[in-house]
Amino acid sequence: MGFTEAYQEKMGIGKADPAMYSPLALAYLGDGVYEVIIRARVLSQGNMQVNKMHKKSTSLVKAQTQARLIRLLEPELTDEERAVFKRGRNAKSATAAKNATITDYRAATGFEALVGYLYLSERFERLSQLISRGLEEIGEA
Repeated sequence: MGFTEAYQEKMGIGKADPAMYSPLALAYLGDGVYEVIIRARVLSQGNMQVNKMHKKSTSLVKAQTQARLIRLLEPELTDEERAVFKRGRNAKSATAAKNATITDYRAATGFEALVGYLYLSERFERLSQLISRGLEEIGEA
């Protein structure tokens, strides 16, 4: 039994239909999923001071980096993935960008919506492929 199945069973959570969620709800989930993926990746690069891990992770999860990733990945997205990204990008958020331009913040929200969508769709291979490819493109592979 994989992590997702074990988690769903133990927590009493059924499979979710990503089409049932707003783009901002998908982005909310995608933010957390992407953060865990990045933290695990940084941790796998070897033992280092936690402060250094935090700085590395923070640089990869900030809106500016996410916006850069999605701009590089957008030509590789399927029509379905592009539609999810655009829904997230165009969603009207109640929060404002703190350390990012509004353009980067919205692109990052679209990226996070796509991550959340792929996660809920249990398309883990595609999710891993896109994040890995994006990190490779920005020289972080």
